Amino acid sequence: QVQLVESGGGLVQTGGSLRLSCTASGLTFSNYAMGWFRQAPGKEREFVAAISWTGLHTVYSDSVKGRFTISRDNAKNTVFLQMNSLKPEDTAVYYCNAGPSIARVTTKGDYWGQGTQVTVSS
Repeated sequence: QVQLVESGGGLVQTGGSLRLSCTASGLTFSNYAMGWFRQAPGKEREFVAAISWTGLHTVYSDSVKGRFTISRDNAKNTVFLQMNSLKPEDTAVYYCNAGPSIARVTTKGDYWGQGTQVTVSS
């Protein structure tokens, strides 16, 4: 019954920006850490960013650090991923996930969305 729904993906040129959103239902959102993963065609799913229950602690992969920002609005049950200075290698399906701790969402996660496609043209 837990549902995570991503939105905001699309086609953008190199150097452009996108803001992804993930809205959760069926769970007490403020009790969960949230994270983002991505998966390019033929590649393994990789960690992108995570945020704690309070939003005060964040973790980023080295490949996106300084370009992406994760944030959350607990009143709206939503986590965001602001993506700036996009590169073609950022092209992937981006997935939102939820778990009981930030360590959990950086690894396995407990609940996952269906993903949203991000395509960055060269």
